[in-house]
Amino acid sequence: MNKVYNINLGGYPFTIDEDAYNHLRSYLEAIHNHFRTTEGYEEITHDIEARLAELFVEQLNNRPIVGFQEVEDAIAIMGRPEEFGADPMSEGESYTEGAHTSAGGTDAKFKIKTGKRLYRDTEDSVVGGVAAGLTAYFGIADPIWVRLFFVLIVISGGIGIPLYLILWALMPEAKTAGDRLAMRGEPINISNISKIITEEFEHLSEKMTELGEELAGKKKVRAKMTTTTRALRSGSLL
Repeated sequence: MNKVYNINLGGYPFTIDEDAYNHLRSYLEAIHNHFRTTEGYEEITHDIEARLAELFVEQLNNRPIVGFQEVEDAIAIMGRPEEFGADPMSEGESYTEGAHTSAGGTDAKFKIKTGKRLYRDTEDSVVGGVAAGLTAYFGIADPIWVRLFFVLIVISGGIGIPLYLILWALMPEAKTAGDRLAMRGEPINISNISKIITEEFEHLSEKMTELGEELAGKKKVRAKMTTTTRALRSGSLL
């Protein structure tokens, strides 16, 4: 008879047996140790834990306790530590023999929901992210074409505005890295979660740099205008 533990993973409460708990803990320790010095560490590990929780919910299907096999299947989908460059898990090899699979989960024993999911992409939005979400879902190169479509049916007297509002209400916002990967139809594993969050941090850093340069340019213009105004008032430029 195994002990069981009550845990909270990614905001979900679970009851998990002792072997599964130790296996999951070793896996999470390997993940945290690998990303601890990475920019976006908290976001990456939070989204990984949230995705593991989603996988457990899908696997359990109303069963009460997470077992060792559920943890192994979730790891097979997310990727083993050595597959994304981390140190191997510290537990005994007896846990993992015969269970190695590739990232993406093609050998996992349970079936997960696949395919793209429709979300509002507020990271690339002009109004509410509907057009950007449709662009990602349908694989359109640039959201400008979807936005032009809405503009055209609005100015032609069509149902553009009501259609946009309905889609806004129906489409959930892509809040996590997993949501944004599902929106694009990409595998939700550790490699892709860390990649997309790192890209977002780099994009944010570039935006902040551009904003800083823009503000610095405006400050220089204001300083020059102030100097010129003072010179005119003092008559040195007349």
